[in-house]
Amino acid sequence: MTDARVLSIQSHVVHGYVGGKAAIFPLQLLGFDVDAINTVHFSNHSGYGRFGGSKTTADELNTILRHLSSNGMLRPQRLLTGYVAGPDALAVIAERAQKLRSENPGMIYLLDPVMGDGGKIYVAPEVVPIYRSMLPLADIITPNYFEVESVLLTGIVLSDLSSFQNAIRELHVKFNVPNVVISSVPVTHALLSSIPEPIQASILSDDHTPGVVYAEDALLSITSSRRTSSDDPTPSDVHALLVRRIPGYFSGVGDLFSALVLAHYRPDRPQLADSQNPLSKASSIALSTLHAILVATQKHALALPEDERTETDDELDGVDPTRKVKRMRGRELRLVQEQDLIRAGSSEAWNGPHMVPWSDFW
Repeated sequence: MTDARVLSIQSHVVHGYVGGKAAIFPLQLLGFDVDAINTVHFSNHSGYGRFGGSKTTADELNTILRHLSSNGMLRPQRLLTGYVAGPDALAVIAERAQKLRSENPGMIYLLDPVMGDGGKIYVAPEVVPIYRSMLPLADIITPNYFEVESVLLTGIVLSDLSSFQNAIRELHVKFNVPNVVISSVPVTHALLSSIPEPIQASILSDDHTPGVVYAEDALLSITSSRRTSSDDPTPSDVHALLVRRIPGYFSGVGDLFSALVLAHYRPDRPQLADSQNPLSKASSIALSTLHAILVATQKHALALPEDERTETDDELDGVDPTRKVKRMRGRELRLVQEQDLIRAGSSEAWNGPHMVPWSDFW
């Protein structure tokens, strides 16, 4: 990618790899210049238990954006937005995204509506309607399954094929989003029974060896690209890939995934083989790269001294906070050490695992 510039608006941490720290370096490795606006500036991510720093106010965001614009520096070919601390700051970003879209209709905008995860909402209620108003501006959205199924977006629990159909249809129709990516959805037994055999057979595992799929052992990633014909009885082209779980907790996974999808998404890509489309191709590369980095990170964590790879125990962590700090530090994504994995995805000869068409999804 030559002379392509990304405007990244998301969180920043001094230590570790979440938010912009998980996104900017991979984007640069893949050939993008990145202009970064930090919505928060924290010492480390909140998973460590102890963290501190500051949140960028709406006035500060306006000042930064105004000066970038007056200097002619606000002309991104791609826009990536992630975690924003509060409604006032998000409203500023929403206004700017609208302006950038009107100035450059060809800009590619990936919106990661970071509102919650693992059953917990970590934004103010006032943030939700602003995110919903921003969805039609985006070319691609990458919500996690909790954000999709909670009241934050659709309120539809992703438990079986019917619920997936309803949720994806709502994101395409109600929110007018052309491309939807939902990754790492826990697989229920009801959902697994609906997943076609070719998708099950292609499950991505640590050793890339297909095997028997168990619901509790698998995560589903799914892409849906809306069809343009109003006469088409099926609203979108759907692709999916099962990934075998890697034990343990990792931070920054969604931020890295979104950056990789944006980097590899090429709507002008010539006709693709194996029934792929630009979104499924980009997501295939992103998922394969992410999985390989997680495998390397897990391998590194397991090789650490025993006191740095302890099991999660809230009581013991409360008595000795450094116990949790050591554990989290050992599980930071190995981006620098595994940068060759990131670069490999940019090769036209890339032939890693592909998402499989879900031809009878609808």
